[in-house]
Amino acid sequence: MNALSHPETAALALVDIVDLKWLLAGEGVHLHVERLQRDEAYARGILDAAAASRNAALPAVARRLRRLLGFEAN
Repeated sequence: MNALSHPETAALALVDIVDLKWLLAGEGVHLHVERLQRDEAYARGILDAAAASRNAALPAVARRLRRLLGFEAN
């Protein structure tokens, strides 16, 4: 995972991460924000779960975060 180098990009990613956290909480999934930012395997698992959700907002946030965090789905 690429580190976020611009403050604006980091802020946008954090907003999307918090959105993802609360959307997933509504589905009973706990998201650890700091771990998502530092552990690529954890992030991929969370984003894969979000992408598979029936809640249309979750896949959209997952796609944005994949771009902002610097990796795409396998």
